[in-house]
Amino acid sequence: MTTILAFLLYSSVLLLAELTRESIELSQRVCEKPSEQVCPTCGSEHLIKNGSVHNGKPKCQYKSCGHQFVVNLTKTTVLQEKRQLIARLLLERISLRGIARVTQVSWSWLQDYVNQKLAQTPRQVKVSGKPLGKLVIECDELWSFVSCKKNEVYIWLAVDRNSRKIVGCYIGDRTRKSARKLWATLPEIYQQSAFAYTDFWQAYKTVIPPEHHRAVGKETGLTNHIKRLNNTFRQRVSRLVRESLSFSKKLNNHIGAIWYFIHGYNAELDRI
Repeated sequence: MTTILAFLLYSSVLLLAELTRESIELSQRVCEKPSEQVCPTCGSEHLIKNGSVHNGKPKCQYKSCGHQFVVNLTKTTVLQEKRQLIARLLLERISLRGIARVTQVSWSWLQDYVNQKLAQTPRQVKVSGKPLGKLVIECDELWSFVSCKKNEVYIWLAVDRNSRKIVGCYIGDRTRKSARKLWATLPEIYQQSAFAYTDFWQAYKTVIPPEHHRAVGKETGLTNHIKRLNNTFRQRVSRLVRESLSFSKKLNNHIGAIWYFIHGYNAELDRI
C-alpha cells in the first residue's frame, strides 16, 4: 500500500512539473501586443512568437489566421546617391541579387525599385537633330528567353553604321509581324532614306522596301557592326548571358531591361 501511494505521489509531482513547464513555455511564446494591434485579416489579438528576421528582430504571428509581422520594424530611406549607383549598376552584367549585396539594400526594395524603373523606361529611340551623310543601318535578331528556354523571345535590333547608335528595337517572336514592328520603331527619316543590310531571313524582304534593302552573308562584313552589338548585349546585360541564372521571369521586365540598356548605350556614345 505504501509503495502504491509513493508511486502515485511521484507521478503527481512529475505531472505538475510538466504542466508548469508547458505553462512557462506558452507564456514565453506570447508576444507583447503593441497598443491597439489587431490582425488586419481576421481581427484577432492573440499573438505568439514566430522566430526572427535576418537582423535579429522578432517576428510575431496571429495564431488564428497565421498572419505575421515584424515587431518594431524600422524602415531606412535609400539615399539618392545610392539610387544613382544602382542605376549605373543596372547597365553592367550584374544580377539583381549581386547589386543588392554590393549596395547593401534589401532584395524586396531593390526588386520593387527596378520594376518601377523599367516600367517607366521609354520604348522608343529618340534621334536628336538630323543625321549627317548617307544613312545606312544594319538589322539582326538576337535570341533570348523569358522564364524558361522553351519561351523564346527575339530582340530585333537596327543600328546606324555611322554613329553606332541603336535606332530601332522590338522584342517579340521571329515572324514577319515582328520584323514589321522593328521597322515601325525606326525614326521616320530612317524609314524614308536609310539603306538596310540584313541576313537572309525572309521576314526582312517582305517588310523593307527592295530599293533600300540588301541581304548579305557574314563573309561580306557588311553586318559586322550589328553582330558586334549582339555580343555587347550578351556581355553587358546579365539577362542575356547564356547558361545564366539571371534570366527574366516576366516579359515586361525583360523588355524594360533591354530598352533601359539601349538608352544607356546611346547616351554613352553621345559622351564620346
